[in-house]
Amino acid sequence: MRFTTRQDVLLAAAAFAGGAVLILVRGYENWTDTPVGLRFVPLAVLCAGMLFRRTHPMIGLLVATPANFADVALGPSLATLMIYGDALYAASLYGPKRAAAWLLGLTTAASLAAGGAIGLLSGSFRGAVVIAALAGVGWVGPVLTAMVVREHRDRADMERQRAVQMARLSEMDRQAAVNAERARMARELHDVIANHLSAVALHSSAVLKVSDLDREGVNRAMAVIRENSVQGLAEMRRMIGLLRDGDADGTADAAAVPRLEGLDRLVAHTARSDMKAGLRVVGEAPELPAPVELAAYRIVQESLTNALKHGASGRVEVLVEHRPDSVRITVDSPLGRAGPRLPGSGSGLIGMRERATMLGGDFDAGPDGDHWRVRAELPLGDRERP
Repeated sequence: MRFTTRQDVLLAAAAFAGGAVLILVRGYENWTDTPVGLRFVPLAVLCAGMLFRRTHPMIGLLVATPANFADVALGPSLATLMIYGDALYAASLYGPKRAAAWLLGLTTAASLAAGGAIGLLSGSFRGAVVIAALAGVGWVGPVLTAMVVREHRDRADMERQRAVQMARLSEMDRQAAVNAERARMARELHDVIANHLSAVALHSSAVLKVSDLDREGVNRAMAVIRENSVQGLAEMRRMIGLLRDGDADGTADAAAVPRLEGLDRLVAHTARSDMKAGLRVVGEAPELPAPVELAAYRIVQESLTNALKHGASGRVEVLVEHRPDSVRITVDSPLGRAGPRLPGSGSGLIGMRERATMLGGDFDAGPDGDHWRVRAELPLGDRERP
């Protein structure tokens, strides 16, 4: 730790120079016939204590206190009173926090004692009050001032720390929002691109592998490829329109937004040479909230794509149940035994689960006998998540 600071050295030098001037112009009270030169001793000690006002404030106060009492014994001096007040101020401001409370009590008691002593010695109540008041200004005042300044500094530090914490929390919220938006975009891109491209890959593979495929079969495969290409392009344009600032009016490909009314067409185009798909709707379809309708459509779409990529030969059954407070989706597909026909990343199941969870719904997927079953229930209103 530093011995002193440059600023304190300059303050000590200035205090000694000012105190010397006050002594030379007799700015003090004489109790006895004291040589003027002797008064420079307590002044020099007090100024030496100022060297520690920031680095070691309590040591500076310990150095200054005996010198102040010695000066009072010789006859109080205005210079020493002001310098000792600075020592009390520095100890209360830069020293331990408890020291200020102790110094306030000690200086108050010392001021009252000084006034009482003068009153007893002089027999003058007026003199006692004046001395007590002067001592209070010189001793108690600096301590109270330092306590007020310290309180404001502590409050400013607390506000500064709070501002830093709020900035960190704001950054964490911003990052969480960015991550959530990235996850949403990843789900949409997966559903828009992966599903349609999977259908294109399956049917193009069939055309390439079957060398003796008739013209009618080629036409059917090419029709499916074209249909999925056009739908994928339309949905991709819709997403790009939503991301562009210029399409804030919401007119970008509004017709391309998928709805449950389009499940018939989606299921009809889900087919392989050894696999068919069917749709059954139970209950009267109400006006569904847009997020619920989009999530239900995407879950059916992803389930059918997984069945095409990984399922065995057979039939895929899609069941949509409209309930008073929810929409339940069940997709049963033959469980593949010979491994997937096309590679998958595993993000499809994650995306379906995220869609259901974000709406407060339930999702489950897994083998059920010789079938792979996907179940999802999406509430129509708000539901508290567990």
